[in-house]
Amino acid sequence: MGRIKTNNNASRKDIILQKAAILFKEKGFKAASMRELAEVVGVEAASLYNHIKSKSELLHELVFNVANRFVLKIDEIESEQISSLKKMEKILRFHIVEMIHHYEEVYVSDREWKHLSDPYLSNYQNQRRVYRKRLAAIIEEGIRNKEIKPIDAPTVVLIFLHAVSGIESWHRSTKKISAEELEQNMVAILIDGLKANS
Repeated sequence: MGRIKTNNNASRKDIILQKAAILFKEKGFKAASMRELAEVVGVEAASLYNHIKSKSELLHELVFNVANRFVLKIDEIESEQISSLKKMEKILRFHIVEMIHHYEEVYVSDREWKHLSDPYLSNYQNQRRVYRKRLAAIIEEGIRNKEIKPIDAPTVVLIFLHAVSGIESWHRSTKKISAEELEQNMVAILIDGLKANS
């Protein structure tokens, strides 16, 4: 067992978070142990505590790092002077890219957040609700502007988020299409399907 190997772009804590995301995805937060994490990081378990306080802190950081990236992105897209349909397309593409390139982190954030403790649990639940409402508001604006079909916005948000969550099966597939094809197919189905008939 030695020191945590880093590269120029990642700190030791970043490396621990990356490995924790993989471990929590594979075993689940509850079942994963700090001893197992130390093994995959390549250090003694005691050395981990030089960088983190607890397993719970790792979950908290993973969940909120992902949540904050999504909030910053929707802030940016909402402020753009583009159609609601285009906003939804940009948000969808961001979700897809995150699920492809930061799979373990996004998976853990989406599935293991229930193991957060308060006040973080309540904060995260509220953040999720607000995010979904913001997506629904973009859709409703598109309906008012006759860009999007008259359709129930919360249902669209539900389908949209579940479709992105389904990228998990793409990761497991042995005969998968490219990431670019996956993104284009999902946009074609989910965004073109929203377009109001002209």
